[in-house]
Amino acid sequence: MVSLAIHFVVVLLLGGVVLIKNVAPRSEFDDATGGSASAPLNASAPDPALQALQDAVQPVSNTSAAVATNAVPALAPILSASTLPSDFSLPNAPLVPPPTGQTMRTLTESAAANASAPATRFSGIPRDIAKGMVNFQQGTGAPAGERGSGINKSRAFQFTAYVARYGVGQRNGGDWDSTTHFRNGKCTGALPNLLFLINKWSSDKIKATPDPTPLDIASDALFRVKPPFIMFTGHKDFTLTQKEVENLRQYLQLGGAIWGDSSLPGRRSRFDLAFRREMKKVVGESADFEPLPRDHPIFTRAYFPEIRDVPPGLNYFREPVYAMQLYGEIAVLYTANDYGDMWQIGLTEQGQIDESRDERKHLVNVNQALFDNRDVYFRNLEPKPLSDSYKFGTNIIVHLLTRWEEKLRNVPTGL
Repeated sequence: MVSLAIHFVVVLLLGGVVLIKNVAPRSEFDDATGGSASAPLNASAPDPALQALQDAVQPVSNTSAAVATNAVPALAPILSASTLPSDFSLPNAPLVPPPTGQTMRTLTESAAANASAPATRFSGIPRDIAKGMVNFQQGTGAPAGERGSGINKSRAFQFTAYVARYGVGQRNGGDWDSTTHFRNGKCTGALPNLLFLINKWSSDKIKATPDPTPLDIASDALFRVKPPFIMFTGHKDFTLTQKEVENLRQYLQLGGAIWGDSSLPGRRSRFDLAFRREMKKVVGESADFEPLPRDHPIFTRAYFPEIRDVPPGLNYFREPVYAMQLYGEIAVLYTANDYGDMWQIGLTEQGQIDESRDERKHLVNVNQALFDNRDVYFRNLEPKPLSDSYKFGTNIIVHLLTRWEEKLRNVPTGL
């Protein structure tokens, strides 16, 4: 009984004492609220073909960026450090700067404002805008209102094509000459090869020449030479200057066109993100790229009608053709399948790879690195897909030359 009493007292005294406290150690990755840090956004493994192409063409540079805590859209833009005024308005008369204190609106805002104005219109285009377009189009090689318009292989065109030199003076100016190269007053590569075949296939009815000097889009040359379209290419991220944005906006309002072709095929490459972001600055934040439907005239009223769909590009990428439109016509067109690198493989008029060489035994119209690494890093560089890509490029150019004709045909002379 004494022993039992002693045990009873011991249990009462020591029963509430914890000998070992088991507490999980705090992780150095826990946040301030005690939750674990989440994985980085968009951390899915990159596409192997795209990674191989990026490594082969241009080393990927590491760019530090803050990770958002909320989910982001699939095509979330990389915000540029360069900011632009959010309120813009276009001058009524083309090529005339706005008065002091007058702001400029984006194209989409201007189009909406003009749509409600009580003015005489031509297929939805306000009178003053139509006048500027007619005057500008007369110098591009595709005169507005020409009789016998449309896609007709008997028609003749003569124009000069330009590659945009963009991001001048910016730290991230991009590599605008990635597929068309300028040296010693000459240009070689994608654009010359494409225009050569257009000349040959049209029996010289379409006399197209590349300008041997890149077009500085921050200068007034954009409005002097009046290009029917300008080409944007590259692998890298880039930022347009405010002057470049303003010039491009006015150029589009006059009926010009921007054609972007990514040199890294597929979506979410550095150029893809940058081009989409910078074009929204030009056209307007409310605008966005939309895929062209299968019944678009590029496919249904084409110069080469056998190309009825988007042909596969480099490494078999087959993204849709994207476009931003103004008054129902293409203002900015974007091909994300890297046709430019395919066009660095020159073809003969008969559709065979042009392996002609100079006195030093170098290929003249073919990029040697692409040619030597075909079927290793660069696939789909056979005569048939190459020919289809050239024909598709021809269809795009002819459409860009003729797309305003029906809307502007009835604009009175001397308006």
